[in-house]
Amino acid sequence: MARRIDYYDDPSAPHANSLVPSVNVVVIDDQSRVLMIRRTDNDNWAVPGGAIDLGESVTQAAIRETMEESGIDCRITGLVGIYSDPKHVLHYTSNDEVRQEFSILLTAAPIGGEPRPSSESSEVHWIDRAKVLDLTMDRSMRLRVVDFLNRPSVSPHLD
Repeated sequence: MARRIDYYDDPSAPHANSLVPSVNVVVIDDQSRVLMIRRTDNDNWAVPGGAIDLGESVTQAAIRETMEESGIDCRITGLVGIYSDPKHVLHYTSNDEVRQEFSILLTAAPIGGEPRPSSESSEVHWIDRAKVLDLTMDRSMRLRVVDFLNRPSVSPHLD
């Protein structure tokens, strides 16, 4: 099975050979729970996300990736941050691509659908905010989730 291996500031990491803009989405329901997926390529927990395809906007990619990976349709509500640390690389073993990190973290509110696994997610759950950091995550994903959790509280239904 193809794997994704995250490296951070690791001298033994392979050198990056691509830079692919991507998006991650923190979806918060009306009970303030966070939508989390368990990735099939590394068995770690993450918020939904993936590459931005040619011809689509950041928002379109965020909505598409969230639906594909979780079964949840969402509406984008905000921006948390941009992550582009060149010390963080992602090695995709299926094609030996090594990406330098470049990810935009957005917030969203659910507008439909039901949590369901996909080819990219073995589990999909709404997790209480207080328990999200108990999950096993890559360092880079944990940083994104912490950044979201530490920002001022905003209603998930603001435009």
